[in-house]
Amino acid sequence: MQLYYHPLYSNLPLPEKHRFPIQKYQRLKTEIEYLGFLPTAFMQPTKASPSQLALCHSTQYINDFLIGNLSDKAIKKMGFPYSAQLVERTLLSIGGSIQAAEEALKSGLTCNLSGGYHHAYSDYGSGFCIFNDLAIAAAHLLNTHKAKTVLIFDCDVHQGDGTAHIINQQSHKNIITCSIHCEQNFPRLKQQSDYDFSLPAKSGDDEYLGTLQHALVLCVSIHQPDIILYNAGADIYTKDELGLLNVSLTGVYERDYFVLNFCKQHNIPLMCALGGGYQRNLDSLINVHKQLFKAAIDL
Repeated sequence: MQLYYHPLYSNLPLPEKHRFPIQKYQRLKTEIEYLGFLPTAFMQPTKASPSQLALCHSTQYINDFLIGNLSDKAIKKMGFPYSAQLVERTLLSIGGSIQAAEEALKSGLTCNLSGGYHHAYSDYGSGFCIFNDLAIAAAHLLNTHKAKTVLIFDCDVHQGDGTAHIINQQSHKNIITCSIHCEQNFPRLKQQSDYDFSLPAKSGDDEYLGTLQHALVLCVSIHQPDIILYNAGADIYTKDELGLLNVSLTGVYERDYFVLNFCKQHNIPLMCALGGGYQRNLDSLINVHKQLFKAAIDL
């Protein structure tokens, strides 16, 4: 399992008590190594290019972000204070997802320790998401003729609204979007994915896992994707402070195990991104993200 990580994923100064748990990436890398992943499993990504960003985002928005010309309103909506380090980190994160997707087609299973930025729209950032890495990675695979059909399977607790909007707006008919999310959660106004599975607040393991299994089998049987880009959000966990679902830690593990095992059994390349997770207890948050890697080891 090739893993993509860069120290800048966590090396971003944020104001005290900022809501985004920026330190989780560095800590998670250490915990993954404790699980038995060798240093050779980690690859440093290269930065995404403006032309790759332009596969899903407007030229004006890309340029404004790169040169620091965003309005105060746009920066506030994005959720991060603007800095040169933010630009570097963002380009590396997007590059990590693109490269992980390419590598998954060769080796079968990869993960970008960052990524899952599904609230980014074509011309603005939102909810800690600046550019939409999975939409860009999917469009890149099609644009370079590496894949004919890509499934974005979004299991973050929040709907992949930016992903759905970008794919619909740009008529990427060979990119299939599926979102399994909490109905009552952010964003208030939902977009239309190809497949939306909205679960009521307080849904537990049985309802969540039943929906997940149905959704994945349905999407694969209908569309026969060449690769699946999986947003493995940690915020479905019952103790997540922004989640609203009642999925246990065992339920998170069973979700990840099912997705990994399904792709293995059906010989479908799988690229994973670590989506949202919002616990002030960093050890607890990292333990939720670790379930993906425990499942990979068990397989």
